[in-house]
Amino acid sequence: MALGSFTGSAGALAHLTPRPTQTLFNDNYLSLSDMDFTQQFLPEVYEKEVERYGNRTISGFLRMVGAEMPMASDQVVWSEQGRLHAAYDPVETTATTVIIPANAAGASQNVIGPGATIVIASADGLVVEKAYVSAVSAPVAGVVTLTVAGYQGAITVHAAAKIFVYGSEYAKGTSNAGTSIDASFEQFSNKPIILRDKYNVNGSDTAQIGWVEVTTEAGTSGYLWYLKSEHEARIRFEDQLEMSMLEAEKAAAPITPADFGTAAGTQLTGSDGLFSALEDRGLVYSDQDFGGADGLADFDVILQELDKQGSIEENMMFLNRSASLGLDNMLASVNSAYATGSSYGVFNNSSEMALNLGFSGFRRGSYDFYKTDWKYLNDATTRGLVGDIEGVLVPAGTSTVYDQQLGQNISRPFLHVRYRASEADDRKMKSWITGSVGGNFTSDEDAMNVHFLSERCLCVQAANNFVLFKKIAS
Repeated sequence: MALGSFTGSAGALAHLTPRPTQTLFNDNYLSLSDMDFTQQFLPEVYEKEVERYGNRTISGFLRMVGAEMPMASDQVVWSEQGRLHAAYDPVETTATTVIIPANAAGASQNVIGPGATIVIASADGLVVEKAYVSAVSAPVAGVVTLTVAGYQGAITVHAAAKIFVYGSEYAKGTSNAGTSIDASFEQFSNKPIILRDKYNVNGSDTAQIGWVEVTTEAGTSGYLWYLKSEHEARIRFEDQLEMSMLEAEKAAAPITPADFGTAAGTQLTGSDGLFSALEDRGLVYSDQDFGGADGLADFDVILQELDKQGSIEENMMFLNRSASLGLDNMLASVNSAYATGSSYGVFNNSSEMALNLGFSGFRRGSYDFYKTDWKYLNDATTRGLVGDIEGVLVPAGTSTVYDQQLGQNISRPFLHVRYRASEADDRKMKSWITGSVGGNFTSDEDAMNVHFLSERCLCVQAANNFVLFKKIAS
């Protein structure tokens, strides 16, 4: 009987010549064809992790423009002052009357009384007349009619007009003149949301050591074991704390326990994040093309709207790459001539410095603007994936309020975070470990669970001074 050839037998390996030292020669190594059950030489493994995405964290926006303060309740409430002067837009006019429609609640908000003198303008504001209010009707289905006499005769009929009070006029010996107007204000509120996450590793994996040399998002470097994943879970959760303050949305109807898979529990109502608050109460600009031929004219539209609001002098612009480059192009196109009223004080209006087209600050009209890129809008796994929001203009202003915990008036940025905290528990950023691995014995589970929790909400005060740059779907 003939014997077959066996891989690895003396005959098959006759070409090998052993050497007394660990030195490579052309006849003393095993190739993969010689040994199919293992590898003579292990792969060359790089210990250091390649940072192909650089610093991946996107937080930092709220640290730059806001503050974080504790609170001890389920809700934060604040009030904002109303307008000082009375104006209505739109109203309907006839030759002798001005009809003020009902508001959304079905009740009239008229504060104009007999004797008031008003300005009446067409919808485009180009046809302007002045009139005297001689009588005011009682509200009928929420509608109030002002009987007016035009100083230049009958007033023009408008289906949609604008009016505002500029003064009053009374005859000699008049009594009971004037209209008492209570100070108007708007009240806003927000509630904190509870954010949670965890990292889990089982006991067997903790015994399988594999080191990786990394550079953290904070810039430090070193070796991490299985805790590399825990480290990334932590910074991912910290990013989500900020992202939730930007993206949070109040639910139109409460989300019931059945909606999130339980038979009992507290209803979820959401919270008011930055983008939601600005779309509801702020300024939304959707026509910017700063780099186009009329880029400066587009920007001036924003200035005109800011004049109608709080007129805060210093403002910060956080933009995505497209809007940032467009603004750079706009400033570069007008800087050399310096004939448009723009002053680039940061660059001393130097033509040499203007060659650096990455502008970071400029002045237009009576406003100062400081521009920076916002990584959150560029990252491919956050708003860079979507692309509808191109930036935010944030006023560098503060409001003075009475702090219940400090017992004194303090100044707070218009944009700030409130988190739940008391003497018993600080829920700004909590983390704890459960399980039976890693020296922490709290259960019979053969695993380590690292838990993260925070309870917080965002307060967007004076939202009318913010501008949200947003693309509108055509």
